[in-house]
Amino acid sequence: MNKPKSDPFPGFSVQPVVTCDQIKFQVIDAPYRQITEVPEYLFSDIRPDDLVLDVGANIGAFCLRAARFSPHVTAVEPVTADLLEENVRLNHADVRIIRGALGTGKPAEISWDGYRLLSPTYTLGKLIGMAGGCDFLKSDCEGAEWLIQPRDLEGIRRIEMELHIPPISAPPNPALLDYIWDKYTFSLDRSPVYSPFGVMGILHATLK
Repeated sequence: MNKPKSDPFPGFSVQPVVTCDQIKFQVIDAPYRQITEVPEYLFSDIRPDDLVLDVGANIGAFCLRAARFSPHVTAVEPVTADLLEENVRLNHADVRIIRGALGTGKPAEISWDGYRLLSPTYTLGKLIGMAGGCDFLKSDCEGAEWLIQPRDLEGIRRIEMELHIPPISAPPNPALLDYIWDKYTFSLDRSPVYSPFGVMGILHATLK
């Protein structure tokens, strides 16, 4: 007799979602946002041999699509990692998951739509090491991007990054902005797909 599969999300009702490009998701009736579409990011230039790092993966909207271009995708997520893991399995995607957040390397309280938890954090350099490298970085981490040390971007060919301003984040890090200005050609889309309150814009950057 087969043992019944345990409920991976006890206490929540689960709703299947299939997007227009045929990505399958499980979403739950939790109060925090579960993102299934990412039209604000540009990623059609991901190369088959690119090492892709998705920081702030949520439930997989970016990394599952990136995995259609490259089999070398690593997703970092502190809050919705269980859902992310289920959606990776559901889509038979080649995505490695790191349960944690971008930060200083010390545990930190992470907040997402009022949901809070204590999470391990890793510097970007550490995350890149754990992923085996990074050619294409996508980052949406609610202000933690300003903790990135410019040297950790060295060698990254492409960056797609949501940049935040107070009250979501601390003030922007001038050293990081100066590094991007010097090393990358870039544009800043100031029209995110949701309310721009607390958002500087979406950075699209290519190494010079």
